[in-house]
Amino acid sequence: MSQDAIDQSWDYKLRNIQKFSCRWTIRNFRFILEERRDSIRSPTFSTGDNNKWCLRVQPKGVDEESSDYVSVNIELLSSPNSPIKAQIKFWIENAKGEKSEPVTSLKDFSFRPGYQRGCKLLVRRDFLLDHSRGLLPEDHFILYCMGTLVPYSYRMCDDSSEPRIQVHKCILGDDLGDLWKNSSFTDCCLVVADQEFRAHKAILAARSPVFRAMFEHDTEESRKNRIEIHDLKPEVFKAMMDFIYTGKEPVLHSMADAVLAAADKYGLERLKVMCESALCRDLSVENAAHTLFLADLHSTAQLKTQVLNFITAHASEVSQTASWKLMVDSCPHLVAEAYSSLASAQCNLLEPPLKHLK
Repeated sequence: MSQDAIDQSWDYKLRNIQKFSCRWTIRNFRFILEERRDSIRSPTFSTGDNNKWCLRVQPKGVDEESSDYVSVNIELLSSPNSPIKAQIKFWIENAKGEKSEPVTSLKDFSFRPGYQRGCKLLVRRDFLLDHSRGLLPEDHFILYCMGTLVPYSYRMCDDSSEPRIQVHKCILGDDLGDLWKNSSFTDCCLVVADQEFRAHKAILAARSPVFRAMFEHDTEESRKNRIEIHDLKPEVFKAMMDFIYTGKEPVLHSMADAVLAAADKYGLERLKVMCESALCRDLSVENAAHTLFLADLHSTAQLKTQVLNFITAHASEVSQTASWKLMVDSCPHLVAEAYSSLASAQCNLLEPPLKHLK
């Protein structure tokens, strides 16, 4: 069964920046319920601020509890401004064109790229297959989804006569950052491209397992309190050190790939994720293949998933770029992963036997 056979019709509306709705018709659904176990993916659609989504239907549920049900999720594929909060509703349309009672999320879901949220107990399969219910008109499963985007907000203190004591915001990161900027009370020296930077062994050891190992063992760096770093540019090193001292995301600009390599080398996992996010925000047709290479090289699972999703959605354009053609020659295993992702997204099912068509 081809993807066209599954997605007989599809449309969505962006009602405004806060709301969207979509309608997805899947035909030959009785056969799908009998034969298919993995999820069926809708076309990609966009909402405000270039957020990209898709729907996923699980014909046989997602776990043991939902094994007798059809499950449905909405997935955030990419977003320049995650996390996103949204309330989601789902309906099924019957043979008379009437919508079922909506299944509504009881709370606002929080989405990041790659996250799925929805309803695992949408409808029992035996109820759906009951002809008297009329839920599969002409063997078509018609699903509606409506989303309401909820802006993140902070709870304000209510007006009350109860006395309150305000606790100031923690500025530990700012204080430690001042130690780094002012080279106060330093006890080691790091040399990058012939430039010397004064730092604190205790802070380096607390933040990085690689620096900790240098200072714990009888190494030249530990004896001399001097570390020479040959593979980082000064601006990349400074960005890494800003993170080590403050815990805040440094200004990455166009060097997120280089900072990612530094974070990977020195075991700075949170900084790696910050670089993943920056690279994901800057993802384009031209740099998709190179970003996939970086994600694989530095074992960044979230970024790799997002890049594969992006390549799947823009396969024809990406395959014409110079970086893709270079990857075909140098990294065939990544090309194979990209094709596997594309095949999975297209839901290339075989056509049912003739007996199912009679």
